[in-house]
Amino acid sequence: MEIQIKIEVVELGERIKNLIKEKNLKIMNVAHDANLDSTNLRKYIRGTQDMRYTTLLRIASAIGVTPSQLLDGLQTKKEG
Repeated sequence: MEIQIKIEVVELGERIKNLIKEKNLKIMNVAHDANLDSTNLRKYIRGTQDMRYTTLLRIASAIGVTPSQLLDGLQTKKEG
């Protein structure tokens, strides 16, 4: 299960990175608008740091998307 969560964290970071690129935004501006340090935003994008839900909300708002646009399809698969 831990590996699956790590994969999802990396996938979420990729989505954030791709949306920033698609919208021609700069990481520094997104970080500022999300009230984050750009170093931390880069860690989220690389998937090397977990984020709180409130951080996800701020990042989504700064990019101009809904949280569900970032999270859809990332549901943890339960081992069975």
